[in-house]
Amino acid sequence: MKLSQMSKEEIELLSYTDLTYLLLTERHKSMNTPTIFREISNLLGFTEEEYSSKIGDYYTSLTIDKRFVLLENNEWDIRDRHSIELVVDEEEEEVEETEEEEEEIIPEEVEEDIDTIHDDESLDEDNDLENLSIIPDDDDEEE
Repeated sequence: MKLSQMSKEEIELLSYTDLTYLLLTERHKSMNTPTIFREISNLLGFTEEEYSSKIGDYYTSLTIDKRFVLLENNEWDIRDRHSIELVVDEEEEEVEETEEEEEEIIPEEVEEDIDTIHDDESLDEDNDLENLSIIPDDDDEEE
C-alpha cells in the first residue's frame, strides 16, 4: 500500500524505518537523512522541535536496519538495489602471508630438542609423580 493511500492512524502505527522503506520504494531514488526524516515528520505532523529532537535516533535506527545502505554521497537507499563490492588490498595480504611464513620457520636446533623431549621415556606421567617433593613456603617456616 502506498503512503498516500494510508490514513494518518495507519501511518502512526508504522516505525520510522518502515516509513523510510515505503518512501524509498515509492520514490525509486536515494535520499539523505534530513530529507527523509522531514517527509516522515510532515506525515506525522511533528513540530520543528520534535523533528530536531528525534532525528539523531532516527539516523541510528537507519544504521542498524539491514534493509538500508548508506551510499558514498551520504544518501540512503534500499540495500536490495545495490550490489556490494568487496575490495581487497593486495599489499596487506602479502604482509600477512610473510608474517605467517616467518612464524612457521623453526631453527634446526630447537626442532632437535623437541624431538628429544618427545622420544624421552623418562617423561612418563607415573614416574614424574614419584620424583615430586613438597617444599614449604617461607611464610610457613616462620610460624
